[in-house]
Amino acid sequence: MCFCIWLSLTGVLDDCFCDIESIDVFNNFKIYPRIQKLTERDYFRYYRVNLNRPCPFWPDDSHCSIKDCQVEPCPEVTYVLFCFCIGGQYSQVANDITDIADCEQAQDLGAINSTLSNYTKEAFEDWARHDDAQDHFCELDDETSPDANYVDLLLNPERYTGYKGPSAWRVWNSIYEENCFKPRSVYRPLNPMVPPRGKECLCLEKRVFYRLISGLHSSINIHLCAEYLLDEGWGKSLWGPNVQEFRQRFDPAETKGEGTRRLKNLYFLYLIELRALSKVAPYFERAFVNLYTGDHQEDRTTKELLLQFFNDTKAFPMHFDEKSMFAGQKMEAKTLKEEFRLHFKNISRIMDCVGCSKCRLWGKLQTQGLGTALKILFSEKEIKNLPEHSPSKGFQLTRQEIVALLNGFGRLSTSIHQLHNFRALLKEKR
Repeated sequence: MCFCIWLSLTGVLDDCFCDIESIDVFNNFKIYPRIQKLTERDYFRYYRVNLNRPCPFWPDDSHCSIKDCQVEPCPEVTYVLFCFCIGGQYSQVANDITDIADCEQAQDLGAINSTLSNYTKEAFEDWARHDDAQDHFCELDDETSPDANYVDLLLNPERYTGYKGPSAWRVWNSIYEENCFKPRSVYRPLNPMVPPRGKECLCLEKRVFYRLISGLHSSINIHLCAEYLLDEGWGKSLWGPNVQEFRQRFDPAETKGEGTRRLKNLYFLYLIELRALSKVAPYFERAFVNLYTGDHQEDRTTKELLLQFFNDTKAFPMHFDEKSMFAGQKMEAKTLKEEFRLHFKNISRIMDCVGCSKCRLWGKLQTQGLGTALKILFSEKEIKNLPEHSPSKGFQLTRQEIVALLNGFGRLSTSIHQLHNFRALLKEKR
């Protein structure tokens, strides 16, 4: 049977007045090239993160899914075997790792490349002194923890890591079951033993939250399908798109019709973060806001690229209307905002339960990026009333929030660009 998902992945998205075709053109020809250049700049390529915080919900039992494949065969490596970035949302919970070689592969692919030059390490100390002199608030633990370290994102790309099985199921199941206002009619192969229930009506705000998490999960799965380990030998790995993996996660025939909905949620998440970027532009347009790296020419060039990027985001004609959210009674809206905040805080903590360092890195970054986007959308009045000459007052963003926001959106832009490539590959196979 032909994979005709693309015939149905068209038209207007639910909960907004924007069509998928317009997003494809806007992203692939305008946004994607700019965000790629931007995230390669020094300010955006280094992300400070604590990958050693213990899981607060359950003991760390990340291990291979067969009894003969344990962490013990590789005692000198400090990274455990599993990571969640292959995603568990769209595959049956199964014993997919069949031998020790698979386990060792998952360990190697999931390890962090922590290579940094002495010059770069000295620059980070300068960055820290600069950032400490700023008057920020609402800083995350990763930004102040002595266990946090800078990681070069370009040396640690998000891609296939060899992770499958119950460990991924538990992480994603916790995110969905404990945090999402999930419509009970949605088929979820995370736990196929639970039958779907009757439809329940959700208000816009709760639908939005579920769609954001689903869209993030879809994006992560697209990355692993697009950057899949196709061949490994003679010390060199061949990475590329795996159409079969993609079909397994998004073909309606393989997902009981859910594939299209999952991809539409990706587009919806893209619109939410795009809207946040367009709204936060005034914060960066002020002259005293700089993207400090210690290299003044680099800083000027990076800010110029960022402001050009913001101009592009503001030019998009069909933005999501965030005013439709939390538009009810004042107390009810306040309660819903607090629910959003608490749910999102809990998801951030669940990311500390991800075993593999590389996948925990990208999970935490993209979660913080989405959280920063929501923070922006919830702070419209504060952004409108930004003081022109006082950097220590009003709405603030930390370095880590800025880095996570741009790189997180860059991942979404890349996902939509990769969908275009998968569409071409699927046509070739017809």
